[in-house]
Amino acid sequence: MGVDLESLSEATSGAIGSLLSTTILYPLDTCKTKYQAEARDHGQQKYRNLTDVLWEAISSRQVLSLYQGLGTKNLQSFISQFIYFYGYSYFKRLYLEKSGSKKIGTKANLFIAAAAGACTAVITQPLDTASSRMQTSAFGKSKGLWETLTEGSYSDAFDGLGISLLLTSNPAIQYTVFDQLKLRLLKTNQNNTEKTAVTLSAFTAFVLGALSKSIATILTYPAIRCKVVIQAADSDDNEAKKAQRKSRKTLSAVIHAIWKKEGILGFFKGLHAQILKTVLSSAFLLMIKEKIAATTWVLILAIRR
Repeated sequence: MGVDLESLSEATSGAIGSLLSTTILYPLDTCKTKYQAEARDHGQQKYRNLTDVLWEAISSRQVLSLYQGLGTKNLQSFISQFIYFYGYSYFKRLYLEKSGSKKIGTKANLFIAAAAGACTAVITQPLDTASSRMQTSAFGKSKGLWETLTEGSYSDAFDGLGISLLLTSNPAIQYTVFDQLKLRLLKTNQNNTEKTAVTLSAFTAFVLGALSKSIATILTYPAIRCKVVIQAADSDDNEAKKAQRKSRKTLSAVIHAIWKKEGILGFFKGLHAQILKTVLSSAFLLMIKEKIAATTWVLILAIRR
């Protein structure tokens, strides 16, 4: 079977958009991740809000450490978005061809998005885990990618995989909402344009991206918070304490700890920071993707010829 050029174009433009948005917002992502992870120690909070993390980096003259793990995050982001967008686009085209339908319903769209997300999570989980550990390490003390990946057992590299699979519902909700809103807007504008490609404006893509990601983030945030806690770097080098802490970083143990120490609101602690980062990131990603998709398609066709 030949390469699906349309899916390849979608994947490439999505991956490039992800790479750019991740780089632009990375300091915010680092502050957000450290804040979420540290908040698990009830009564011993070092960061009372998001700006405390930024102030620590400035006061300790470790501002550049806000970028620790950027290379790993970009690698993980590029690969995951490429796989996701290729799978999402390819599965949609395959569904339409096999079913003979002219459009995809909401349920089918959710299932396709979840399937693409599951494939992505399994393949990129070690990079995702390494990225979280590097971000939550003390400023200036982050280890390299290979050292982070090989630290601990093989299974440690897949910490949080179960939650990552659960969180495939996040992009599934996000892109389903985005696609449905996009189709409605384009259908409205289609009547006024004949034989002309209709695309979203940068501002419209940004707004739709922000709205769709906000909905997905609010619905899935408790799982996101648990995942950050599980993947967070250990601050103690003592092997015995590491092993003891490791046994408490299972999903059930984390859920019980948050419930016991912080109550139900603890599952939503840091939600504002998560929304700020992920909404901006996804909005930038989709905005960039929409604007470079046509150029990417032309380049792929030129290379093909």
